Amino acid sequence: MTPDEADGAGEAGGASRPDDPAGVALVLVSHSSDLARGTAELAGQMAPGVLIVAAGGTDHGLGTDFERVQAALESAVADDRQAVVLTDLGSAVLTTEAVLELVDPEVAERVRLADAPFVEGAVAAAVTAHGGADAAAVAAAAVHAGALFASDAASSQEADDGALRVTRTLLNPMGLHARPAAVVARMLADYDAKVTVNGVNAASVLELMKLGATQGATLTIAADGPQAQAALDALTEAIDAGFGEI
Repeated sequence: MTPDEADGAGEAGGASRPDDPAGVALVLVSHSSDLARGTAELAGQMAPGVLIVAAGGTDHGLGTDFERVQAALESAVADDRQAVVLTDLGSAVLTTEAVLELVDPEVAERVRLADAPFVEGAVAAAVTAHGGADAAAVAAAAVHAGALFASDAASSQEADDGALRVTRTLLNPMGLHARPAAVVARMLADYDAKVTVNGVNAASVLELMKLGATQGATLTIAADGPQAQAALDALTEAIDAGFGEI
């Protein structure tokens, strides 16, 4: 089955296919075509510059299909891209591993299989890939999503003593929900700076969302690094503008 045939079959119908995708693509292997497509759509909205290929279900319903996964992987690594694969259940891992054993070695060597939660991992990986990270960093972001949601609180990071700090009031009615959190994470990927918001890594969309910050909340922002001031200015400007929602 070719990638185009796979799309026509429905398992990649929710895939994000930007005109000029990032250097790392995602492949989402699920037993359910609806779950794969829906997760691809969600992650694609967070990171519109990333190619996300859904490979879910079989021609007969639930399950994983060798040819479908193979077509998705080959599509993902085209044009010299790398790919990170996320799976939902154990047999999806087995199918992916079987495909990687039999495809062209040049394809297999550009693919990483991440042991990460399917939905949260896909979102974190997509936003990281959008920022230009390599496959190792993208896979690590997906894995970190699992560690984050296994804990009772978002991981905190203490900024160095020399960090720049500022406070802002969150103005947009929906608060720091998924869309603005993704905007922040993508924005900060352009700066050589470490930025935290209320103690969590501002480059992580999931950590920002887990803050649960609502309209009127006070955000304490700290930035450290060569481009700390520029990153701080960009973030505070976005917050003061209500992320375009007011």
